[in-house]
Amino acid sequence: MKIVFTIIGLIILAIVIFAVYRLVTVRRQNSKLNAERFNRIKDLYEKLESGQELIDNDVFPFAKNILTRQTTFELLADHNKTYLFPKEYNTLIKGAESNLANWLEFPTELDACPDEIQHIKRVTFDFDGQNNFVHYEVFKYRVNEPHWAAKEGWILGVVGPYFDDSKPFDFPQATFSRVSSTLDKVTPDEEAKWVHKNIANKQ
Repeated sequence: MKIVFTIIGLIILAIVIFAVYRLVTVRRQNSKLNAERFNRIKDLYEKLESGQELIDNDVFPFAKNILTRQTTFELLADHNKTYLFPKEYNTLIKGAESNLANWLEFPTELDACPDEIQHIKRVTFDFDGQNNFVHYEVFKYRVNEPHWAAKEGWILGVVGPYFDDSKPFDFPQATFSRVSSTLDKVTPDEEAKWVHKNIANKQ
């Protein structure tokens, strides 16, 4: 019996050590990612903070980049300069696309920005039977070798919920992607409803 308790104790200790290691590693990775994200928009940030006059061409490259688009709009909003944000990227779909790419980049998720990403459709449904509609933007994305998810092909990603009065860069509460949800296994409608049930409703 003593041996059994010893084995159980060792297993519990191993689990605790792994959990602590994982927590420390993820925090370190997130800190590194946040530093990288700041460096991407550092030039624009410094110009705004110093009060320099900006023109459209100063903003366009940051809005075009899927990884800096969302932060760029937020920076401009903080300085009351959203009029400089290019109209072609000031749409709900472009905002959702950037949100998904930034979410996927987290170490606990895909740990990478997709090499390709395409909007498939908007999925809308009455979530409570009272004519209260929610909208989810569904994308497909894929990554190239040597990334571990390259073999999966096109994977579905869902961003939402949005509402009839949502603005392009409103923060969606349920951005999510299951790597197992590939386009050949799950429909966009099925995946959006899964995210609504299992992610949005658990917030």
